[in-house]
Amino acid sequence: MIADPALDPAVIELGTFFPQPPDSVWPALTDPDLLARWLFRPIGLVATVGARFHFAIPEQPGQEIHCEVLAVHPHHQLTYTWRYLRTDHPERWTIDWTLLPQGHGTRLLLTQTGFDITDRRQKMLRNAMERGWKRSLLPRLGEVIHH
Repeated sequence: MIADPALDPAVIELGTFFPQPPDSVWPALTDPDLLARWLFRPIGLVATVGARFHFAIPEQPGQEIHCEVLAVHPHHQLTYTWRYLRTDHPERWTIDWTLLPQGHGTRLLLTQTGFDITDRRQKMLRNAMERGWKRSLLPRLGEVIHH
């Protein structure tokens, strides 16, 4: 995984490589059963612009992440909003997955925007989320793609 500190500090930008082609990576971003294995189970996810869905958070019953699909280019890009359904997280972020063919594999780029790092709490959230993507979620995504 690559994190370039010269990039916008208010944005999470991570890249990783998978030896599988984009056609093998795409389902792990869009198939509910595969998503549930590395992120959360999406309820109502349809990879269509305008579709609304939510992620249930098993460790936090009653908490949900509400999303709306903003862009879909099958096997190339998926973009959606990400908003916690609770009052202590009023932020609304945008998650963008870009899949780039590289040799026989895929360069996967994750971009998460919408942080106001002038706000101390949001800066801490941004840093915590980046650590979560790097240390836990993207490695688990790789395990799902590999199997």
